[in-house]
Formats: sequence, structure tokens, C-alpha cells
Amino acid sequence: MTEPTLPTSTAPAATTGPRDRIFWSLVLLVAVTDFVTKRWAERALGLHVPQEVFGPWIRWTLTYNTGAAMNLSLGGASRIVFSLVALGMIVYLFLLYRQSSPAARATPAALALIAAGAFGNMLDRLRHTKGVVDFIDVGTAGWRFWTFKVADMGVTPGAILLALLLWREGDQPEKIPVPLTPAPSPTDDAAS
Repeated sequence: MTEPTLPTSTAPAATTGPRDRIFWSLVLLVAVTDFVTKRWAERALGLHVPQEVFGPWIRWTLTYNTGAAMNLSLGGASRIVFSLVALGMIVYLFLLYRQSSPAARATPAALALIAAGAFGNMLDRLRHTKGVVDFIDVGTAGWRFWTFKVADMGVTPGAILLALLLWREGDQPEKIPVPLTPAPSPTDDAAS
């Protein structure tokens, strides 16, 4: 699960490896699935009208969130501010992806999940003023979790995976470079 520290160079890698296949596959999968399911929800569901999918535990309930996670709001500035934050995060995540090793697997997966979710939410904010489409509603008859969407199913596990990778990296002993040539011995200096 541990992956090497990101190199300092931002130059593109000469060869592609698992990093590129994993990153772009997950970005496309999550972003397209998020887009298609949100458009379906807007066409097929009535606003705030729950439709049971699996008893009271899983329902489709169309809502719009003008804020961010769990309805965090900045008032009238939410749409612009959260769109700019999402764009900045997508650029930053892409730079981290480019800096990861071409052989990396877990890091590009985590970055792709987060970036695709941020992209899906940003598209909704830019598309209209209603807010981000949410429609997956889980809970019990007496308790409901926040309504969410496919983008959230990318961001949340992606963030958890990235946090675990960074935590594991912090547990690794610091690597001290070993010199390639032996250091001169004290007797060598005395002889000359």
C-alpha cells in the first residue's frame, strides 16, 4: 500500500505505466457515471419525492445542494467560490498525478477518484444555479444520511485512500542516501 514519495520534477514521464491507465480510467469512469446518473435523476425523479429502491434503506430522492459537502454554504457566493476551489483542486491533483511514479497504482487511483468527483460537482455548479444534483438517499425509516451522488462515492474513498497512503508514508523510516564511493579512512590521510 505504500508508494514512493512524489519526485520533485514536474517533467512528464518518458514512458507510461500503470499510473496513467489507472488515473485516466477512473477519472473517465467516475465522471461519466456521475454525469449520466445525475441527468437520469433530473429526468426521472420528482424534486424531494423519495422512491424506494431497497425498502427504506436505499431510496432515490432528487435534491439540489447549493453549498458544498453536507450543505456547507457561503450564501450567494457559494456557486462561484466552490467552482473556483474545485478548479484549483483539480489542477493541484493533476500536478500530483504527474509527479507520481509511472509504476504507482494506489496514489493515482486516489487522486483520480477525488479529481473526478470534484469535476462532476464543478460541472453541476457551472451548468445552472440550482446547485449540485444529489439523489442517493440511504438510511432507515427514522434516520437518513445526507443525500449524495456518484461524485461523492469517488471523493470520499479517494480522500480516505490518499490519507492512508500519506499516513503510511509518514511511518516509513527516513531513507538516508548511501554514498557510492567509500569515504577515505583516517589512515589514508595520515599516510599522505
